[in-house]
Amino acid sequence: MNTQTIQTAEPFFLPGNRTGILLIHGFTGTPKEMRWMGESLNREFGFTCLGVRLAGHATRPKDMIRSRWTDWTASVEDGYNLLGGTVDNIYLVGLSMGGALSLLISTRFAARVKGLVAISAPYEIPNEHPAWQIQLYSYFKTYIEKNKGEPGTGWFDKEAYKGHVSYPLNPIRSAAELKILLEKMRAALSKVTVPVLLIHSKDDAYVLPENMEHIYAGLVNAPDKTKLYVTGSGHVVTRDAARHQVFKAAGEFIHRVESQIES
Repeated sequence: MNTQTIQTAEPFFLPGNRTGILLIHGFTGTPKEMRWMGESLNREFGFTCLGVRLAGHATRPKDMIRSRWTDWTASVEDGYNLLGGTVDNIYLVGLSMGGALSLLISTRFAARVKGLVAISAPYEIPNEHPAWQIQLYSYFKTYIEKNKGEPGTGWFDKEAYKGHVSYPLNPIRSAAELKILLEKMRAALSKVTVPVLLIHSKDDAYVLPENMEHIYAGLVNAPDKTKLYVTGSGHVVTRDAARHQVFKAAGEFIHRVESQIES
């Protein structure tokens, strides 16, 4: 079967109760990054889970180059609208860029989004060049290597890494879009008015842990904000060795917020 979407990396829907979880993967990643988490939240807590595919992802890198940050927010909005037809309350759960999208989108749909979990989320990318310069550079060089080490560098669960699906290179044009998206997210942090759980691995060498501290400091109007550091995992903690701790913490956080709403 010839499909445009990479097999095993498709979006997913797991029906459950009236509490909905919208799971959002990261930059160059796929819904597969969030699938184990969705299955855990669905199985252990009964939540209805939808894992979206961001525009330009899980197909081929040149599709991503054509995508803009507004296409990624539109993908999340599509998921929000689809999930909203089957549940009462919605929680956003995002990994890396998906965490940044969760923070931004929560300010647009405050009426039904009751909380969010941002995992391994970047506050900014360590590139001092403005987005327009990165865009210009992308005309001369299309891709840049993710890291110089051996494949799987930074992963603690090597078996899980073998099944990981993401683009092998970072499209430079897309890095400019990520930079713009993170500018929008930073501007929106003070507008986040729902409970937030931030999760980051102390061993994340890709998005350094201090990013979580900056995001936490910016959440000045969140009524309930919690930081959780884990160890023994790299950047993709939803698939790496500490994943079960992350799934449990996220599920208990959402369950607690839901209980407070109902009471």
